Amino acid sequence: MKFVLSSKIFKATVTEANLAYKGSITIDTELCDKAGFWLGEKVLVVSNTSGARLETYVIPGKPGSGVICINGAAAHLIKKGEEVIIMGFTLSDTPIEPKIIFVDKNNKIIDRNDFNNVYVKTEI
Repeated sequence: MKFVLSSKIFKATVTEANLAYKGSITIDTELCDKAGFWLGEKVLVVSNTSGARLETYVIPGKPGSGVICINGAAAHLIKKGEEVIIMGFTLSDTPIEPKIIFVDKNNKIIDRNDFNNVYVKTEI
């Protein structure tokens, strides 16, 4: 069994950072559906802006809003306006094809690629 990438939102923009909330990341439920995230799912969030990496869980955001809100203590690490990658992983005994979506600066989907077209394969 291995943990493999199953879901990914690539280059999302953080629209809010809420220190007062107890934790998690709020994600537009339409983005969750398209990327294959479940509400309550553990995710890895990586900031392309600051380099910060953290694990949290998904809570629902208003559909179609484009909301990506870092909540709780994580808001000290990742701030409003930062560009992030949000990834979910699945424990599997066979390879799986992850759902990957690319979004623009307003967190609107601009592309959906299969895993094989996202990474350049090199021969060894």
